[in-house]
Amino acid sequence: MKLYYSPGACSLSPHIVLHESGLPFEAVLASTKTHKLQDGTDYYTVNPKGYVPLLELDDGQRLTEGPVIVQWIADQVPAKKLAPPAGTMARYRVMEWLNFVTAEIHKQFSPLFNPAYPEEAKAINREKLLGRYAWVDGQLAGRQYLMGDDFTVADAYLFVVTRWTVPMKLDISSRANLAAYMGRVAQRPAVRRALEAEGLA
Repeated sequence: MKLYYSPGACSLSPHIVLHESGLPFEAVLASTKTHKLQDGTDYYTVNPKGYVPLLELDDGQRLTEGPVIVQWIADQVPAKKLAPPAGTMARYRVMEWLNFVTAEIHKQFSPLFNPAYPEEAKAINREKLLGRYAWVDGQLAGRQYLMGDDFTVADAYLFVVTRWTVPMKLDISSRANLAAYMGRVAQRPAVRRALEAEGLA
């Protein structure tokens, strides 16, 4: 398998999950600025959407969209409990978290990375994000991870986008449950390996 990624982008989520899974894969750097691979290949020829992540399977099929990719990986190694079995309420809860992180956190960050976006609009996004994180902090009370004691694909995704609060100067330090959670996730061996592989540790 090949995972096309850009350092620190949302593709770090499936990068972490692949390390958690133990499945063999090759990480391929795809610049989100130049849209070129290191060998000069136009990344749009790999993924017409132009963004990461993309997972190329052993049979040549290609999957895009992070929340889908991480569920596919999890389903290859059910014993790892990276996602509950399909059809169970617990699985729908993980999907609920993945959708929440995608729509309510990840996409709220996008304008903050855009220098052309008006500062007044960015302020609205920051307020929304702080509200979302207040809710997440409450959900983490008494829990090791989003689903309880088991680390799942939803945790990988939340961890990755929450790391963006630092460069975006979004202060979530008062959220004690969230801060402790981020520390726990950061100490996982698979997370450390993914961060090191992307030059982030």
